[in-house]
Amino acid sequence: MLLLLESSRNLVLLSDKAKPLWRSSPRLKRKPAATFDSSNPLGFLEKVIEFLAQQSDFLNKPSAESEISAAVRAAKEELREAEKKSVEKKPVEKESVSASSSEPMEVEEQKKQGAAPIAPNKGNGYDLENYSWVQTLQEVTVNVPVPSGTKARSVVCEIKKNRLKLGLKGQDPIIDCLYRSVKPDDCYWNIEDQKMISILLTKQDQMEWWKCCVKGEPEIDTQKVEPENSKLADLDPETRSTVEKMMFDQRQKQMGLPTSDELQKQDILKKFMSQHPEMDFSNAKIN
Repeated sequence: MLLLLESSRNLVLLSDKAKPLWRSSPRLKRKPAATFDSSNPLGFLEKVIEFLAQQSDFLNKPSAESEISAAVRAAKEELREAEKKSVEKKPVEKESVSASSSEPMEVEEQKKQGAAPIAPNKGNGYDLENYSWVQTLQEVTVNVPVPSGTKARSVVCEIKKNRLKLGLKGQDPIIDCLYRSVKPDDCYWNIEDQKMISILLTKQDQMEWWKCCVKGEPEIDTQKVEPENSKLADLDPETRSTVEKMMFDQRQKQMGLPTSDELQKQDILKKFMSQHPEMDFSNAKIN
């Protein structure tokens, strides 16, 4: 039985008695063991063929050349398959690395999105896990779900100018802060169907849309607030005019058109140009 033994960079032909065949064969005592030199692989192969010729009748077979060629082709095929698997494996490893490295980026991106202004709900407020709130320019309504059967005497609700403390007795407060000041005398709360606490807060500044109900909570994008037109009639003329102007400017910005102030400046410039035709306004800019 023939074995090819690799030791470091040397390949030695051994018999089943684990001795170099060149040394164990009486006819080859003068020849050293065949070693593999990477710079001359054919030299080693010639030694192998010479050994076969001297130790067997293999080369006398008519099919010897074809069998050797088949062995070479099989070896080359195995080499190509190994290289192919290696190439296919590398992209998978890269993808897994890129996927794992992208996870922190995705988490960071989600954090950034969470910190950015978000679209308001239909009531121009926001729905959170423990409560929801809606608003008009004058008021904020907060709805807090509680366990069914909750009695009013179990509720702790304190409304101050700059603070709303709400919760159930013996438990941590659900709300313990406010975004803006309110008018405590014009605020009240009640419990609906023993499962929902509803709080009405009257804003101190009734010309401002709140970004959140409680400081530190997610903020809405007030430019996306859509006040109900049906309630404009309830406003005093000055407030109504201001609200209508805000709504108009908001629609203009969304369409990429000039706001009411910009339109007014354009009208002033046009009137001035018509009164002074002798002047060149080709490079005039509106600031």
